[in-house]
Amino acid sequence: MAQMCGGAGDVMPADEEVKGYCNEVKADILKKAGKDSVEIFEPVHYRSQVVAGVNYFVKIRIGSGGECLHARIFKGLPHTGGNLEVSSVQTNKKVEDAVEYF
Repeated sequence: MAQMCGGAGDVMPADEEVKGYCNEVKADILKKAGKDSVEIFEPVHYRSQVVAGVNYFVKIRIGSGGECLHARIFKGLPHTGGNLEVSSVQTNKKVEDAVEYF
């Protein structure tokens, strides 16, 4: 579904591209979450928001009991280097919690 600039898109299953972004910045995500390690690290769902680049709001499963965290990852535009940056992390989430803008 098309989205307007600035609006958050629909929740989608995490694809290989988003999983790759998460794995690339995994250390930063865990640091912002205050965790040294996690049982598992499995991106599940995401929403994206087109800004001057793209914000990805990703639900990542980190425990077998349904424990998750939500990470906001910013990907810059190609002409600015297209770098990834972990903007924010929300902890104490569960699988059933909706992935929302934060």
